[in-house]
Amino acid sequence: MTTLKRWFSGIRLLNIAVITLGTIIFAFGIIHFNLQNGLAHGGFTGITLLVYYLFSLEPSISNLILNVPLFFIGYKLLGRKVFIYSVFGIFSLSFWLHMFETYWQFNVPLEEDMTLVALFAGVFAGTGLGIIFRAGGTTGGVDILARLAEKYFGTSLGTFMFMFDFGVISLSLMNLTLTQAMYTLVTVFVAARVVDFIIEGANAGKSAMIVSDHAEEIGQSIIKRMSRGSTVITGYGSYTQGDRKILYCVIHKNQLIHLRTVVNDVDPYAFVSVNDVKEVSGEGFTFDKNKNPIGMSR
Repeated sequence: MTTLKRWFSGIRLLNIAVITLGTIIFAFGIIHFNLQNGLAHGGFTGITLLVYYLFSLEPSISNLILNVPLFFIGYKLLGRKVFIYSVFGIFSLSFWLHMFETYWQFNVPLEEDMTLVALFAGVFAGTGLGIIFRAGGTTGGVDILARLAEKYFGTSLGTFMFMFDFGVISLSLMNLTLTQAMYTLVTVFVAARVVDFIIEGANAGKSAMIVSDHAEEIGQSIIKRMSRGSTVITGYGSYTQGDRKILYCVIHKNQLIHLRTVVNDVDPYAFVSVNDVKEVSGEGFTFDKNKNPIGMSR
């Protein structure tokens, strides 16, 4: 019992619930947009669809056959928590694929507009996978293969996964028309962009470099009015030929207008440079002032 408790220590029910939600969304899209309209997909999901088209084997079954052995092989590469979340994700995905295909399949009448089919297939797949990844899990063995290829052959993860997806879609031409394969490429592209948005966009922010003779006053105003901290950096102005204080501040995207107002109220002539930040972690973003996690932690 002690060993079992230690094995599952740190596993959060919230993450399990979120992974379940992600697999439901992903499975719904695969069955109702890809499978109903004869489209393929990338990764191991694409292989399960190809097997279905060629041999009529349920995707839920082939998903287990293909993925489970690889996850046990790649256990050390994943680590305990990701391994547990991922194995749960595999079984959850297979369960929902079976449920949607066998019991809860709805007719989505989009046969006459394959562009919409490809877009919705990509959105559902990307949303489901993004949610699963955010919760710390995965659903496909291609991730394991990519990590093994990187370890033993020096192939980058991105290069391997692109080659794998390209190979799967090329093999799908055995059953798909060229038009269907092209729509599949649209689906894979949209799914990848949605995954990036969910993974990076959820913690995205803005960074601001503020150059002003009133930097310390602006910094105090940011603290009082926005509950945000900033870092004072000492610089040297090539035009003024003198030392300058520069404020570096990271904020949520929706706080940008507020920041501009704060700076303008103190020094309307301040030089402000704003940049996109793909991901932010730390106090005020992923931890509160008492160092407690905000939202989900892996």
